Amino acid sequence: MQYWIFKTEPSEFSIEDLKSKGKSGEEWNGIRNFQARNFLRDKVKSGDQVLIYHSSCKEIGVVGLAEVIKEAFIDKLAFDSNSKYYDEKSDPEKPRWYSVQIRWVKTFDKTISLQQIKNDNNLKETFLVKRSRLSVGEINQKQFERFLKFNSL
Repeated sequence: MQYWIFKTEPSEFSIEDLKSKGKSGEEWNGIRNFQARNFLRDKVKSGDQVLIYHSSCKEIGVVGLAEVIKEAFIDKLAFDSNSKYYDEKSDPEKPRWYSVQIRWVKTFDKTISLQQIKNDNNLKETFLVKRSRLSVGEINQKQFERFLKFNSL
């Protein structure tokens, strides 16, 4: 099992939106960064645990937990000219963009803020601090467990 952080803007799609999708979950689509795409396509697997991080909002930070329920599949929004995720260079025969399916597991009682993450010696090496613009990033088990402990404090 691997551990991930997926970033989202809650005005676009929040942890509560994910919760409302129930057991079938939601397609995590619209990723248009090649490194994040490579994670989704090549490394994210069913059963992996995902921390959900809200960005570009009043209370920035990790807000809950999700689980991957379907591995990489083609992000069809890349071919939809009406979608904001449309990519005219994407070809169905050689797709550029991928999605995974995730479902809600838990909403944390309190947000683990970016400042808390930066101030924690166990978490300051995460991509949230080092490569903050990436929307999908891998974390190790120790970091994942630290986030869970943060939530229980």
